Amino acid sequence: MTDRGKCVILLHVRGEMAAQEPSPPSSLEGNKPGFPKNILANNLEEKHMCNSCLKILRRPLQAQCGHRFCSFCFNKIVSSGPHKCSACIKEDLFEDPTSILKEGGAFPDNAARREVEALAAVCPNEGCTWTGNIKEYEVNHEGKCDFMIILCPSCKELMRTNELERHNERECPERTLNCKYCKEPFHFKNIKAHDEICPKYPMICEGCAKKKIPREKYVDHIKFCSKFRAPCRFHVVGCDMSVSGLYFIITICMPPLSLLGEIGVDFLRLPVFVNVLALTLLRRCQELELKVGTFENIVCVLNREMERSSTTIEAYNRQHRLDQDKVEILNNKVRQLERTVGLRDLSIVEMEGNIREMSAATFDGIFVWKISDFTKKRQDAVAGRAPAMFSPAFFTSKYGYKMCLRIYLNGDGTGRASHLSLFFVVMRGHSDALLKWPFNQKVTLMLLDQNNREHIIDAFRPDISSSSFQRPVSDMNIASGCPLFCPLPKLDTKNSYIRDDTIFIKAIVDLTGL
Repeated sequence: MTDRGKCVILLHVRGEMAAQEPSPPSSLEGNKPGFPKNILANNLEEKHMCNSCLKILRRPLQAQCGHRFCSFCFNKIVSSGPHKCSACIKEDLFEDPTSILKEGGAFPDNAARREVEALAAVCPNEGCTWTGNIKEYEVNHEGKCDFMIILCPSCKELMRTNELERHNERECPERTLNCKYCKEPFHFKNIKAHDEICPKYPMICEGCAKKKIPREKYVDHIKFCSKFRAPCRFHVVGCDMSVSGLYFIITICMPPLSLLGEIGVDFLRLPVFVNVLALTLLRRCQELELKVGTFENIVCVLNREMERSSTTIEAYNRQHRLDQDKVEILNNKVRQLERTVGLRDLSIVEMEGNIREMSAATFDGIFVWKISDFTKKRQDAVAGRAPAMFSPAFFTSKYGYKMCLRIYLNGDGTGRASHLSLFFVVMRGHSDALLKWPFNQKVTLMLLDQNNREHIIDAFRPDISSSSFQRPVSDMNIASGCPLFCPLPKLDTKNSYIRDDTIFIKAIVDLTGL
C-alpha cells in the first residue's frame, strides 16, 4: 500500500471512529448519530435521511414542523436550548413556534424507524460479504466486522480487526514480553537493554568456561574460581600481576612484595607476617559477622513492620475499592432516577397538552376561538416575532375530522400588512382511516361583532384536488383559506370587533352528508 493510500485510509478510519463516539457515555439507545450512507444496498431516499447529520436515520424523532432527526442529533441540537429548524429555513417553510426545536418538542417516529430498519444493507468494509437489513447490521455487525480497519492502540499501525491478535503477539514493536530468565516484563524494543541488566541472564566464566551462570551469582563465582585471573588491586599504580580466585582476598588485603621491602619487612619472616595477618583478618571477619547479625535483626524487625504496613494498606485498598463500587452503584441509580424523572416530566407535559387540547375541543363542527391580548400579539406579528397563530383542535364529531384555524394578525401572502388573514387547516386524527377523503365540507369563517350586528363572514367549499384537503400524512396539511379576510384599517379604527383587547373567531363546518 502506498503512503498516500495509507493516509486516505487513516483519515477514513478516524472519521468512522469520530462518527461512532458518543458525547458522554450512555446506556440509552440513541447515543450515536445516523448510519453511514454507504451501508445501503440501494439508493437513499430523502425521507430516510436525518436533517442534521445528513446520514441514514437512527432512532428517528419527528419534530413539530414535520422534519425528522436522529435521536442523538435532536438531543444534541436542543441540549444548549431551543433552536430554529435548519430544514424549515432551507425550505423556506419557517413558522414560529412550530419550527422551533426544543426539548420535549419531538416524538419517536416508529413508522419511519421500521422503514429504515427494513432497508437492505451491506457491509462497507472491503472484503466483507455480509448482507442483511439495517436492523441486523446494527445489532449483529456494526463495530464487529472482522474486515474493519482499526489502529493498533500501541504502535498506531493500520490493520484489519482479524489481524490485531497476530500483530500484538508477533509484529508490534511496542508489544510487551516477559523475560525468559527473570520473568519480568519489558518492551520488545528494549530487549538488548534488558539483557544488559537482567539478574538471571546466563553468563560464561572467562577462566573455567562454565556456562549459564546467572549474572547475580557471577561475582561470587569468580571470587573462588581457581582458573579466573583478576588484576591486582594496585594495577593503577603500576602492578601488572594477575591473581587467581583462590588468592583474591589476600591480594585485596596484602600490599605488593616491593612495598613490604620498602617498609622494612624481612622476606625470611614473611610466613610469620602472613600468619599475623590471617589472625587479624579472622578477628576482623568476626567483628563483621557480629555487625551483620545485628543488621539482620534490624532488617527482620523492619520486614515485620513492612508486612504489617502492607497488610494495613491492602485492607484500606480493599475498603476503598468497596466504597468506590458502592459510589458507582449509587451514581448509576441516581442517573437511572434522573432518566425516569425526565421521562415522567415529558409524559406529564404531553398529558397536560392533551388535556388542554381536549378541554378546548368541540365535536359538532362549530368552534369559537377567543384571542386575548390582541394588541401585543398584533405587535409581535408586525415585528415578525410570531407572524402566525394556531387555534386548539376541534372536530366534526367524536370520531370525525380533526381541524384547527390559523391566523395571521398582520396578513400573509397577498394580504401581508394590509389584511388580517384567516386559514382552515385539516389535521391528522385518530379516525382518519374511517373517514371519506378528500375533505369536501363547506367551511364558514367569521370575525364576530361583539355587539352582534355586523359579523365579517367568508365561506368556501374545498378544492378536492388540492393537497390541503387530502388525508394528512403529517401532523397537519397546508393551510387553506382567506388571505384577504378582513382589512386591517377596519380593526385600527373604533370598532365593536375588539373589546377588552380580545377578538372572537368562529368557524362552522357544514356537516351535511356526514
